[in-house]
Amino acid sequence: MRKLKLGSSEVEVSALCFGTDLIGSKTDRETSFRLLDLFCESGGTFIDTGNFYAAWLPGCKGGESETTIGLWMKERGNRHEMAIATKMGFDYPGCAGGLSAAEIERECDKSLRRLGTDRLDLYYAHRDDRETPLEETMAAFDGLIRAGKVRAIGASNLRSWRIAEANAVAAAHGWTRYVAVEQRHTYLRPRHGADFGPQVAINEDLKDYCGSRDITLIAYSALLQGAYTRQDRPVPAQYAGPDADERLEVLRDIGKESGATLNQVVIAWMRQSAPPVLPIIAGSVPGHVAENIGALKVTLSEDQILRLDSAGNPDIKKAWLR
Repeated sequence: MRKLKLGSSEVEVSALCFGTDLIGSKTDRETSFRLLDLFCESGGTFIDTGNFYAAWLPGCKGGESETTIGLWMKERGNRHEMAIATKMGFDYPGCAGGLSAAEIERECDKSLRRLGTDRLDLYYAHRDDRETPLEETMAAFDGLIRAGKVRAIGASNLRSWRIAEANAVAAAHGWTRYVAVEQRHTYLRPRHGADFGPQVAINEDLKDYCGSRDITLIAYSALLQGAYTRQDRPVPAQYAGPDADERLEVLRDIGKESGATLNQVVIAWMRQSAPPVLPIIAGSVPGHVAENIGALKVTLSEDQILRLDSAGNPDIKKAWLR
């Protein structure tokens, strides 16, 4: 699996990231280890988790994912090979949430203990905090970098202007800046006014900003929990409509042409987009993970990318042809 640098940092990650929100909770430890092994054996090194995963499930209190990853790395002796990303900002039992300096430092230490490591390769602000000054937040993240506890920082579920403002504050003080942004993103486009609660979707403004500032874009919910391929998983209401219907039709055509599954075409489209988007993959069984990793063998032609981009918006194709 090809490796790449996260933005302007020196952190090297694999071309796909493995999402672990249900690892160690809904997905039992034995299965979790098997899925992590498969990803690692395929050349994957980039693992995404969060401090409160999976506090929303009955019987869970948060930290289950980090703890399981830590146990897996200890048993496999492979921490030095992995790039571990985790997050903070949401509240969960024992954590008030937010991006204050005290909360950032406290949650970092808790994540380090659960993961059984002395450093985080990427540490995200997982949601915005309008009550805490950006100077306090960015100074705290910079302090973790200087202390050697964190190698790079990123933003997740923050609006484009807030990310730009935070990075401007960091630049003015000589602090480290966000080098990665992780947002909701898939091939289907959200309907106008779609509400994802605290989640924020990648849009054209963010693509333009990140592409011009050497910031890596990372996508979660890339495959809509199976909606592209499973009959029992309808397209979420936030995407459903004529635009989605047109884009799905083109997606199916290109899947047939390329001999790839719809999930694989979506992943390939993301990786070949401008700027490129690094997808987070997941799966509850080895077959799903293997299918997603197989997308690395799919290369879409320029014409196929154009058709995918212009589906539901033919003006894109007209402008390109001019």
